[in-house]
Amino acid sequence: MKNKKYLFFLLIGLFLFSAFRSDMPAYKLYNQKGKLTNFSKLVKEAAKADVIFFGELHNNPIAHWLQLELTKALHEIHQEKLVLGAEMIETDNQEALELYLSNSIEHDSLKNIARLWGNYKTDYKPLVDFAKNNQLKFIGTNVPRRYASMVFRGGFEALDTLPETDKRWIAPLPIAYDPTLPAYQEMVEMMGGMKNHSSENFPKAQAIKDATMAWQIAEHWNQGTYFVHYNGSFHSDDYEGIVWYLKRLKPEATILTITTIETSELNRRLDEDQRFVADFTLAVPETMTKTY
Repeated sequence: MKNKKYLFFLLIGLFLFSAFRSDMPAYKLYNQKGKLTNFSKLVKEAAKADVIFFGELHNNPIAHWLQLELTKALHEIHQEKLVLGAEMIETDNQEALELYLSNSIEHDSLKNIARLWGNYKTDYKPLVDFAKNNQLKFIGTNVPRRYASMVFRGGFEALDTLPETDKRWIAPLPIAYDPTLPAYQEMVEMMGGMKNHSSENFPKAQAIKDATMAWQIAEHWNQGTYFVHYNGSFHSDDYEGIVWYLKRLKPEATILTITTIETSELNRRLDEDQRFVADFTLAVPETMTKTY
């Protein structure tokens, strides 16, 4: 009788294990070495960092959801010491954002005043509203796009022509720049590798964004606070982009990075070229629904 009962529970256990194995997870998390990890470990490690870069794919709903969940978890730990910031809001829209955060204007007014991304309401408003509801700072860190366009057309030198009132929206000049960084070299290759103004200025237009975002983070982070920054993965992958600039400004800050990738296989180790890109990798099925 005991043997039959044991066999029964063994079969039930195997069935449940099989059902779990055949489940369709929406995401997997990997550590820097490409091994599977979990959300609790991510929270534990992120809580130790001064600045967290959550690199997203802009149209990926799982990345946006996990950004919010990680922010909630870190708020439980750090409370009012938590500061939020995002690439998706530009520096000259900060005043309008402050009015919204302080309940001085409604969302429709913010939408009319600020240059919000098309997917703001579904993907970024929940983060801004979390800051609003918990009296947290939320910083728009990105350079106004018109200045990035100026750099694309005329290089960093074009920024010298700006009046001082406009320069307050960008990182202090002159802009440090290393054209040998792999991310920027890759952008030149995307332009066909041609030696012309367009190919040379393309990564510079990216660099003015990275430099300005790092500058804004440095302006609003100090010892004893914790900054979570939301940005496209390209801006922080391989510890380049914003991370490179922030390390120059705040070498004492401990940094943790997260990247997002799409894959056809979740239950495996990451490929060699996908490891060491970030401290944590969020892998999402490539068939996942997009937000736009």
